[in-house]
Amino acid sequence: MLNTEAKFGIGQIVRHRRFDFRGVIFDIDPEFANTEEWWLSIPENIRPKKEQPFYSLLAENGNNYYIAYVSEQNLIVDETGEPVQHPDVDSLFGDLTNGCYELSSALN
Repeated sequence: MLNTEAKFGIGQIVRHRRFDFRGVIFDIDPEFANTEEWWLSIPENIRPKKEQPFYSLLAENGNNYYIAYVSEQNLIVDETGEPVQHPDVDSLFGDLTNGCYELSSALN
């Protein structure tokens, strides 16, 4: 049996290991749950294994805001303490405390 316990949690701010973007986690899949086409579009030399948690992020880089789907192996904790500026953060989350957003009271 696979151990697919998530290392990160909803509301946590994370950063990509390889690429220059960060974001707040809003959903977690215990293992890969996107399309085969999406997975195959990743270059083989950096393609992550499917048997691990995958995270949906409200992501940002220096130029854009978007949704990212990232494997656990490619995430690290963001230690900047800075809020995520993605325009959808306020619709899902409340206060930011110690690098983690609280779920909005409307979602609890």
